[in-house]
Formats: sequence, structure tokens, C-alpha cells
Amino acid sequence: MTNLSGKTALVTGSTSGIGLGIALSLAKAGANLVLNGFGDACAVIAEVSQFGGKVGHHPADVSDPAQIAEMIAYAEREFGGVDILVNNAGIQHVAPVEDFPLERWDSIIAINLSSVFHGTRLSLPGMRAKGWGRIVNIASVHGQVGSVGKAAYVAAKHGVIGLTKVVGLETATSNITCNAICPGWVLTPLVQKQIDARIAAGVDPQQAQHDLLAEKQPSREFVTPPQLGELVLFLCSEAGSQVRGAAWNIDGGWLAQ
Repeated sequence: MTNLSGKTALVTGSTSGIGLGIALSLAKAGANLVLNGFGDACAVIAEVSQFGGKVGHHPADVSDPAQIAEMIAYAEREFGGVDILVNNAGIQHVAPVEDFPLERWDSIIAINLSSVFHGTRLSLPGMRAKGWGRIVNIASVHGQVGSVGKAAYVAAKHGVIGLTKVVGLETATSNITCNAICPGWVLTPLVQKQIDARIAAGVDPQQAQHDLLAEKQPSREFVTPPQLGELVLFLCSEAGSQVRGAAWNIDGGWLAQ
């Protein structure tokens, strides 16, 4: 089992869903955690703290580079820096390109892509000073294929994979790695909204979930946050030290079609 005792992990968007699942996996492995997000911070801190590590929360809005800088400074001041950065925060909006609201485009690019750049550029100096670091970007299968109505999300996730490759190359001769994980359907609040939209259109709830999976994901099963957390642990381990600049699919066979 990967032992991350003495390491500090910062996971953006970690008060629910994928981010919380990853934070719990890192905490179980012994890491200290800096949580981030707009959810119930006290409840999440209590949940993550059960594994014995130091846990804190910073409420940075990651659409704002200045708040990201404040969050990194908090991690340096209270935890001695960021050893593991998991860029997970994300939002979604679905609309045709010609009808896509400009403010939604800007916010999706800011949160899903630009925040990854800002968190990475601000964390790298500390990682280089320590001689070790892991950057894991939660991209998506939509970083490699498109879907109708998801212009901003698909563009942002493609950008995350491109950025991951560049950082992977720029850190290739160091003990710092940068990789992306590309999940298929995970039953998060973002995905639940898409299921709810089908239900609102008159589809039976169980059928709505089945149909969503059947359209894209051959396994007909959701990827789970704990599965994603275990993959993050692998990338943080010595066994993952030569995985660099990769876009790792965990998608129930979506991209195999």
C-alpha cells in the first residue's frame, strides 16, 4: 500500500463527489489534506480527519487566480507546502455552440482549465525545492472525444490533457510527475443533473440511468470515486514514477469503441 505519511495533498473541489473520494483515499494512505470547495467544510473535515492526518480547508474560488495563490500560500504556511496537487474542480453547462452563454463559457474555461494552470505554476516551485512532487489533473474522457452540447467542457478538458503533457515534459528529469486521469461517467452531482433532465422529460429513473450509461460506457457501470482515488495513489507511488504526461482512461470501455 502506498504510504504518504509526511506528504501534504491539496485537492480542489474536494467537498463532494470525485474530489472527496480522492481526498479520502489520500488520507487513508497517511497524507495530510488541504481541502477546497463550497460544500460543508466542517462535515468534510471531520470525515477526512478520521484517518489521523492533519486536515484543513481553504474556500478559494478557483476561477480567481488571486484566490488560488492565497490557497497555495495557506498550504505553505500551515502545512509546509504542497507535495501532491490534484486539480479536480469542475463545472458543466450543456448548450449548442450558437446558443452557448458567453459567461458560462468563460466560467467553465476558468474553473476547468485555467485553474489547473494556476495551481500547477504556483505549486511547482515548492515541489522543485523539495525534490519531489505529484500533479494529478482530473480531465475526462471528454478530453479525448467530443459530445454534442458540451463545447466549453470538451475544449477545457482537451486543454487539460495538453497542459499535462507539457508539464510532464518540463519535469521529466526530476522526481516530479504530472499526469491526467480521464474518467467516463461517474455518478457525481454534474452527471445526476443529466439523469434528472431525462426523468423530467418523462423517462423512468432507472431507465434514465441505464440509457445514459448505454449510450457511451460499455460496462454499463459508473466509475466510482474510490476507484479514482486508488488510481491517484498509484500515480503517487514509486511504481508510478515513470508515468509522465499520460492521459489515463478509466471509462468502462468508452474509448475502446
